[in-house]
Amino acid sequence: MSDHTNQIGGKFLVQPVGSEPIYCREKFTEEHRDIEQMVKEFGRERIYPNKEQIESFDKDLSLSLIRETGELGLLGVGVSEEYGGMDLDKITTAIVIESIATGYSSSFLTTFSVQTAIGMLPIAWFGTKEQKEKYLPKLVTGEWIGAYGLTEPSAGSDALSGKTKAVLSDDGKHYILDGEKIFITNGSWADVYTVFAQVDGNKFSAFIVDRDTPGFKVGPEEKKMGIKGSSTTPLTFTDAKVPVENLLYKVGKGATIAFNSLNIGRFKLGAAELGGMKETISYVTKYALERKQFGQSISNFDVIKGKLAQMVIKTYSADSMVYRTIGMIQDEIDKLDKSSDSYYLEMGEAMEKYAIESSMAKIYGSESMAYVLDEGIQTMGGYGFVEEYPLASTYRSDRINRIWEGSNEINRQIIAGYMIKRALLDELPIREKISEIDSFLSKSPSFNDSNPLSKEKYAIDTGKQMALLLFHNALNEYGQDLKHEQQLTEILANMFLELFTAESTLGRAAFSVESSQADLVVLDIARVHTAEVCLSLLNMALTGLNGITRGSLSEEMVDYLKQFEARMLLPTDIIGLKRKIANYTYSQQSYPF
Repeated sequence: MSDHTNQIGGKFLVQPVGSEPIYCREKFTEEHRDIEQMVKEFGRERIYPNKEQIESFDKDLSLSLIRETGELGLLGVGVSEEYGGMDLDKITTAIVIESIATGYSSSFLTTFSVQTAIGMLPIAWFGTKEQKEKYLPKLVTGEWIGAYGLTEPSAGSDALSGKTKAVLSDDGKHYILDGEKIFITNGSWADVYTVFAQVDGNKFSAFIVDRDTPGFKVGPEEKKMGIKGSSTTPLTFTDAKVPVENLLYKVGKGATIAFNSLNIGRFKLGAAELGGMKETISYVTKYALERKQFGQSISNFDVIKGKLAQMVIKTYSADSMVYRTIGMIQDEIDKLDKSSDSYYLEMGEAMEKYAIESSMAKIYGSESMAYVLDEGIQTMGGYGFVEEYPLASTYRSDRINRIWEGSNEINRQIIAGYMIKRALLDELPIREKISEIDSFLSKSPSFNDSNPLSKEKYAIDTGKQMALLLFHNALNEYGQDLKHEQQLTEILANMFLELFTAESTLGRAAFSVESSQADLVVLDIARVHTAEVCLSLLNMALTGLNGITRGSLSEEMVDYLKQFEARMLLPTDIIGLKRKIANYTYSQQSYPF
């Protein structure tokens, strides 16, 4: 892994760009690359040819393919070898979920994702030895299917307010569960469920529920907009008798289990979307090269080049920030003692440190994929709208990704909330950095001529100062009540997200060129991305400050904005560079990085 130490998420905001090396796919080991190739081949050879049948809700086929992934060891990547898993790093977890997108089946990806994450990891992380011995070996082979029951009719994003209750029986041998869960992926196919309930009305807890539990019933399949080949059902509990030995972890510790599961789910979703973006770009690139209109290939049309280039830029940036996030998490996990009885609790704490970045990966991955799919279909015209071609069903299925694993609105509030907490508690030197804004602006910009991205780095450093200025004014105006100003906190979250993504893109592009692992065109990607981010940041800062001042900006604040603008408006030929990026993509006939 990398040679640096990170201690807390959000640290990027108070450090100059490039303060620490970042993890990126160019640092994959040979083992990582071998696994990536193997999974991509499985997707192309076993999933894609069966895509139509999978999407028609062929349970036997889907579960057969799940068992095949179990034989390859892919279901147990994050499970201890003692219970049949491979116990590989979180980077491998992301590589597997990204690479399986070559199968073009959102439904299979959904079934697989739940099986490998929330379907078994709560047991792997929090289960007793006996629970692990009973359930994990069959889950990692695919003999058993796992599911996860958290959401309720009245408890979606506010999951801890669930009404499902659990009461200890008079003889102390069972917990009696009553309630309902909804939108349960793998619901009708699962053999074992991790279910959350309130013990004695207010102690949020988790239980392992077997399919044949008396009083437990699986409801009918939901009729969904997309992912039609996966199972999604409600679950009902009517005096369901769950043995006391099936309590997971401890009474009242359900939130720890739920949030740890969501944190890994978020960065995995970002990785899954990344794989989908690359496959979409590759498909659309080939289509554009072959499709002729007005006597020439549509790949020659300037507007198509602009669309394709923007798709590539968003994908490259998503790749950069997703693997940077996973690298930071892995660095923290690598510090832990695997032999410790509390290893998995400590691993959860390590992942929680980077909840900000995990939420960012989920947001940016899902929203970038939405953009790539939309522009991909637009490029294909009417053919993109036809089910015979792969993008139509993917487009429908992808819509859920901005909703589950915590809606993007909730994840933006998580980002802002953690930043507010870390500012108020001085967990990050945010106040100190705010006091240095005037000093930063008083100095003339200086650039390193030997660094091809020095202007871009300076612009993003300036953007950090501007974000801190907005953050400072927001905290001064609202204090702890800032969390209730959700339009404003969403602007702040978006600024933090743009800064993190831009910095990640700059760091990856510089490293890949310095290590001779990428064409120089990646520098152009970083230049365009930075220029567009800076324009967005300036707009968001103005909107946020006008909101705080009710449209009455002081002359001092206007002067601040002018100083930031002068340093952040880059002389970048965005249009010309996008043509160059598109032409390079055409030359490779697929997503090239």
